Amino acid sequence: MTSDRTSWAEAVHAILRDHRVQQVPYLPDAGLAALIRLVSTDPAMRAVPLTTEEEGVAMAVGAWLGGQRSALLLQSSGAGNCINTLGMVSECRVPLLMLVTMRGQWGEFNPWQMPMAQATGAVLAAMGVIVQAVERDEDVAPVVAAAARLSNNTYRPVAVLISQRVAGTKEFGK
Repeated sequence: MTSDRTSWAEAVHAILRDHRVQQVPYLPDAGLAALIRLVSTDPAMRAVPLTTEEEGVAMAVGAWLGGQRSALLLQSSGAGNCINTLGMVSECRVPLLMLVTMRGQWGEFNPWQMPMAQATGAVLAAMGVIVQAVERDEDVAPVVAAAARLSNNTYRPVAVLISQRVAGTKEFGK
């Protein structure tokens, strides 16, 4: 793991703490592994592994209704699984911060990742999610901080799409 990836994960973890995020549902992901480790060891946060992405949207709604904030961590290939539940978030004006690591971009080996990678931003936007993309390591923390403020202040879902160039490229068999 590069020091850049560790540093942006540390910066994002600090932002989540600053925004009083208490619940962090996630799908296991190599690009978010450092952040997931930080959240898992933070006594002020509860990291919750999921079996499917839409569970994370439902958990975020439950957290909000219970007076807590959450952030959902997932891959672009799973964003399509959330479409019906994102309609509820938009209609009910639930603040939802999503950190989405992109697949099907920079050096992808798996052709099955390509369709959703090409559609992620447009599909999320069509469901009322505000989409902000990050292409460089040094932009991750400021974009996540702005997205957290935007989501919490306007009661809207905001997704930060973290480029595969930033999150890292997987190799077949590794």
